[in-house]
Amino acid sequence: MQAKIKYEFSSKLWKDSSSGGWVFITLPKNMSKEIRENLQWQEEGWGRMKASAIIKEVQWDTAIWFDTKTNTYLLPVKAEIRKKAKLKLDDVIAVSILI
Repeated sequence: MQAKIKYEFSSKLWKDSSSGGWVFITLPKNMSKEIRENLQWQEEGWGRMKASAIIKEVQWDTAIWFDTKTNTYLLPVKAEIRKKAKLKLDDVIAVSILI
């Protein structure tokens, strides 16, 4: 098994304006640039990269997605996770991501 690289940051929880209304946390631009430069080979199409995320003791397997409009990765946060970690939109959240 390959060792994972851990990234830690804080960012705001926000909801996409599209009809699906996905909820995301945006990774910082400098961190996204570093991840893309070093780990882009792990992307599986449409900029999707498998990852694990940890917010307030809640850990789950997920993926981050590269958003070409903002040049950053986005971490989708499902309702189930938001409920477990008691997260609200516009909260600034400490996040750990393992890639």
